[in-house]
Amino acid sequence: MRIDILTIFPGMFEGPFNDSIIKRARERNKVAIHLHDIREYTRDKHRRVDDYSYGGGAGMVMMVEPIARCIETLKAERTYDEIIYTAPDGELFEQSEANRLSTLTNIIILCGRYKGIDERLRENYITKELSIGNYVLSGGELPAAVISDSIIRLLPGVLNNETSALSDSFQSNLVSPPVYTRPYDYKGMRVPDVLLSGNDKKIDEWRLDQAIKRTKERRPDLLPDEDKFYR
Repeated sequence: MRIDILTIFPGMFEGPFNDSIIKRARERNKVAIHLHDIREYTRDKHRRVDDYSYGGGAGMVMMVEPIARCIETLKAERTYDEIIYTAPDGELFEQSEANRLSTLTNIIILCGRYKGIDERLRENYITKELSIGNYVLSGGELPAAVISDSIIRLLPGVLNNETSALSDSFQSNLVSPPVYTRPYDYKGMRVPDVLLSGNDKKIDEWRLDQAIKRTKERRPDLLPDEDKFYR
């Protein structure tokens, strides 16, 4: 998979993309991540990529020309499956979308800033708009890193345990059940005996029961038809 990220702050990705799972995925050639400084595509002598909003109002707007030029340059080199814009009013990013995006070959993620991007970009270049939550951040770099991480960890050969991603929270509209490790007894707090029983069927049943219980308690919004699926 190839991910091209368009930003005015490429340095913000140095930490997230050079450690842990993403670093390993890059070293194994499972993903290629390319950062593009939008300022490199402006013809303004001061390297400006934003301007005042037509009609007045507070805040600056990212200009159409440098971003369009960057996208067009990339599209001339290869076909992209999605061109994503990280926007507060975009579709809420969920696990199902991460699963879908992980099956694609080439994607672009455009990081917004200021009051947003010129609407002509959204109308003519962007194919998908995503938000990671109902709050506002200083820019789209952190959402781009979050989206990238959620996609990359799903790629075959990235995680050492291939089944790990399949049991993550939200994969089945359930949050994960409780997990435990050694020691068995810590100051009188003990691991549930079923997990030490060696009975895989009972362990699976316990985990499903706990996942359903925890989802009902903490994220009931994930169970829109609870009576039908989790009686």
